[in-house]
Amino acid sequence: MELGSKIRKLRKEQNRSLDDIAKACGFTKSLLSKIENGKTVPPIGTLIKIAETLGTKISILLDDNDLNGTVYTSQARSMGKMVQTDKGYSFSAIAAERPEKLMQPFYFVAKKGKTGKRTFSHVGQEFIYVLEGTMIYYVGKEEYTLNAGDSLYFDSVENHTYTLVTEEVTYLSVFCSDSNA
Repeated sequence: MELGSKIRKLRKEQNRSLDDIAKACGFTKSLLSKIENGKTVPPIGTLIKIAETLGTKISILLDDNDLNGTVYTSQARSMGKMVQTDKGYSFSAIAAERPEKLMQPFYFVAKKGKTGKRTFSHVGQEFIYVLEGTMIYYVGKEEYTLNAGDSLYFDSVENHTYTLVTEEVTYLSVFCSDSNA
């Protein structure tokens, strides 16, 4: 099932309107409608807000298969499930099949010049690990230059954003929220 269709299905199962979810997330009804109709793929921060508002996790929105216990994700599966956003990056949920997990790991590929200078803020904590390339990551008023092998762990309620130094940066990001939604 497509991402937008899953969001619509969950929203309707909860007898909630487009307007209700959009207001709770802090964006327009029009944007939510475009997401539900597959006309736009939202950035990860927007997906986090939608998932929290619907009482679920991003991984549930991205994958239908429920699998408890150990989850093995091959490189081929991870690469085959890349979601391309219109924000200059693509991502893939890792271990999306496990619905009741504390961590939400993602694989990202960002392209220089295509990622906007958008600031993110959401509940929980976040861990970034750079696999290839160089980026400057901003958390609050602090600036960190991250090269391959460098990592960053922070409270994601703090405003955070990044700028790419190299043409492409691949990195892992793990989100963890306080809720067990």
